[in-house]
Amino acid sequence: MEAKKILFITQEIVPYVPETELSVMGRYLPQSIQEKGREIRTFMPKWGNINERRNQLHEVIRLSGMNLIIDDTDHPLIIKVASIQAARMQVYFIDNDDYFMKRQMATDEEGNEYEDNGERAIFYARGVLETVKKLRWTPDVIHCQGWMSALVPLYIKTAYKDEPSFCDSKVVYALHNDELKQNLGANFGNCIAYKDVDASVLSEFSQDFTFEELNKLAVKYSDGLIMAGDKANPNIAEYAHANNIPVLEYPGENYADAYADFYDKVWSEGKNG
Repeated sequence: MEAKKILFITQEIVPYVPETELSVMGRYLPQSIQEKGREIRTFMPKWGNINERRNQLHEVIRLSGMNLIIDDTDHPLIIKVASIQAARMQVYFIDNDDYFMKRQMATDEEGNEYEDNGERAIFYARGVLETVKKLRWTPDVIHCQGWMSALVPLYIKTAYKDEPSFCDSKVVYALHNDELKQNLGANFGNCIAYKDVDASVLSEFSQDFTFEELNKLAVKYSDGLIMAGDKANPNIAEYAHANNIPVLEYPGENYADAYADFYDKVWSEGKNG
């Protein structure tokens, strides 16, 4: 059974941000999957180092305007869009003045990680899911790529599990070589709260909540794990195996076919199960 609609929730895409393993895959994987006849939607954060004029981003008023409450504070959700003409691919951007405007990606100009990176990931995850709801689009498989997408599997399988857009969706988490060095902190449990999600979902992890634990949380609520980087943390694959979650080992440079087959495997097993 083929997964026909794939939602890509990624962290980086060239040419909007500098070239990295993540940003190159963020650019070419959706295109490859689309060329295989699948329908796609693609999201990324509107990092502060993205040149909106040069890349022709514009706000989508009908999708913007919602406030997301994180740790009792309202944060307006702004949706922007741009097109990669060569790929015939549209990219949606999640923006917010507090979390993204005039700010870099994981670190500031001096290389220091932002203290609120955990909150930024929460806002991004919920912002994408609320936008997909407004688009009235129902993905078969949701591909999450990079630490900024790590909270998506949790929310899909809990707070959004009864939403028509997601109730039948399967979630795949792609683990890359990128890492955060700082822990996400003791207040992360308060920030993660939404609907039936609260700090209790972190009960098996340490209070400081490390980067490795963030990835384990993502895997715990996913239907499949892709070892997308050649140096991706092997402890995460062991955690997936221990929890009977299918794992696609690192497929090398010719990854598109392997990923497409893995989407179908996760989708069909979920439907058969």
